[in-house]
Amino acid sequence: MPFHKYKTHYRDNLKLAIPVVISQLGHTLVQLSDSVIVGHFAGTISLAAVSLVNSIFLLAMVIGLGMSYGITPLIAQQNGMHNYAACGKLLSNSICINLLTSILLFLLLYFGGGWLLAHLDQSPAVLQQAKPFMLLLSASIIPMLIFNTFKQFAEGLGFTKQAMMISIWGNVLNICLGIIFVKGLFGTKPMGISGVGYSTLIDRTIMAIVMGIYVFRSVHFKKYLDQFSITYINRLQCMQLIRIGAPVSMQYAFEVSAFSAAAIMTGIISPIQQAAHQVAINLASLTYMMASGLSAAAAIKTGNYFGAKNYLQLKSSAIAGYHIVLAFMFIMALVFVVGNSWLPWIVTSDPKVITLASQLLIIAAVFQLFDGAQVMGLGILRGMGDVNVPTIITFLAYWIVGLPLGYLLGLHLHLGAQWVWYGLVAGLAVAAILLYLRFQVTTTKQAQAYVAKRLEI
Repeated sequence: MPFHKYKTHYRDNLKLAIPVVISQLGHTLVQLSDSVIVGHFAGTISLAAVSLVNSIFLLAMVIGLGMSYGITPLIAQQNGMHNYAACGKLLSNSICINLLTSILLFLLLYFGGGWLLAHLDQSPAVLQQAKPFMLLLSASIIPMLIFNTFKQFAEGLGFTKQAMMISIWGNVLNICLGIIFVKGLFGTKPMGISGVGYSTLIDRTIMAIVMGIYVFRSVHFKKYLDQFSITYINRLQCMQLIRIGAPVSMQYAFEVSAFSAAAIMTGIISPIQQAAHQVAINLASLTYMMASGLSAAAAIKTGNYFGAKNYLQLKSSAIAGYHIVLAFMFIMALVFVVGNSWLPWIVTSDPKVITLASQLLIIAAVFQLFDGAQVMGLGILRGMGDVNVPTIITFLAYWIVGLPLGYLLGLHLHLGAQWVWYGLVAGLAVAAILLYLRFQVTTTKQAQAYVAKRLEI
């Protein structure tokens, strides 16, 4: 394959993607740092409680993040058409939608989370620690979505480094506060698992405030915010944002809920298996979020080319994105294989948890390429505004293929957590293949329709 013809697209995609990857990692690093602090300072039962709560919270989080991603392709398309005033108006409506979404998700977690925890057949010792942590973590979803609204606006315009820096320093703050609160340092009372809940809430609140100040005060956005008004609510633009954001939310929800269900399944087997699942999924989530950052950058570039109706460059840029994510995930697969016995020590020192988690990391290595390919396909299609069919594909892949197969193998046939994960591998493979085929068909049709229209003129 003549890779040299994609050289320019490799450079452009990576230049845009690297800061996005780092800022995307921010959300997952919060979960990982919480697990590391709890795993080393609070014990295996506490780590299992973090796994249980995160498996529920993560679903709400990606639904909210999916809604906030609705602005990015629209901003990229409007910027590609040099329609700057529309960008500020889109931000006004996006703030309104994401604020309402975050409040609804908080209420859902606050009132429904406790009830759900009590009906999942989990260990009583785990449940006792999980409930207060759930309340604190659910409150953090409000500032998290406000931060992401400003982040997606800036990234849609190609400004990616500022969100990256805020995410880096936010995670440093989260780790420092988490250790202080959990251990009870500097005269504070030891809080146990609740300590990481408070640190996460404080961290996300500060990040939202700083990101908002940056967007409103930076000269880079002055021409885009000329017609911005917090009271400007336009029904048509709100529907545009929802038509993209809601399906994207469902795409993420179908995948993440499958892994959340896997966490609950492993909890039914034993707290040890649940803790091992948390260790392995935290590490696998890091690579997924990095691939998701590459996908987000591909969505921006796709949106720019789609808005300019440059379908040849769009397809070349998308293929370059696939090359980058597959190469990256292949390297990560090798890291998981080579380091499967050592990586779990980052999170826990329990020998039983480490033994099982090392086995799960081998399976995680198997699905890296599939995971990277499917998230790249979603990003490219999202950049073109194609979100409905990909949503159906993700539902079929995870809830018709992956999860039932994992339940059959892991619980019904009593083969354990490893076979729950093998079912998820099958779901990721189906999603990756179908989304790639959708990308090929959609780009070909768009290009043919554009050529035919030009010939008519």
